[in-house]
Amino acid sequence: MIEVYEDGAEINADEQALIVQAATAALKSENAKGDLTVVVASEQRIHQLNLEFRSIDRVTDVLTFPAWDGKPMDGYLGDIMICKKRAQEQAEQYGHSFDRELTFLTLHGVLHLLGYDHMTPSDEGVMLDKQRKLLEGLGQSR
Repeated sequence: MIEVYEDGAEINADEQALIVQAATAALKSENAKGDLTVVVASEQRIHQLNLEFRSIDRVTDVLTFPAWDGKPMDGYLGDIMICKKRAQEQAEQYGHSFDRELTFLTLHGVLHLLGYDHMTPSDEGVMLDKQRKLLEGLGQSR
C-alpha cells in the first residue's frame, strides 16, 4: 500500500493520485513489492529533518528514510518526504510542470528506497536513466 500524507503542505486529490501512480510505476518497473509512505511537507519540516538526519542546515526537495537494511522489513520499504514549495520552485526553474516535478521527486524517492543511489558517476547514470524511462512511461518527459 502507498499512503500519502500532508505535513504542513496541502495537496489535492489529483496530486495525491499522481504520487501514487508514480510510486506504483517505480515499484512495478523493479518487480518490487512493499508498502511505503509519501509525506508532502512544508519547508520548515523538511529543513528540520534534513538538519536532524543529515546535518545539512537547509531546505531540500526530497528525503528518503529506508526501513530496511538489505531487504524490506515485513514488506515496509520506508518513507519519502517531499517539500511541495521546493517542487514548485524547481518546476519553474527547470521550465516544466509541477506535475512533472512531483512525479520526478516521487520516482527518485522510491528508487532510493529500492536501493538505488547517485553517489558515484556510474550509479548516478543508472539512476538517471531509470528515472528518465519512468517519466517517459508516465507521459512526463521534458
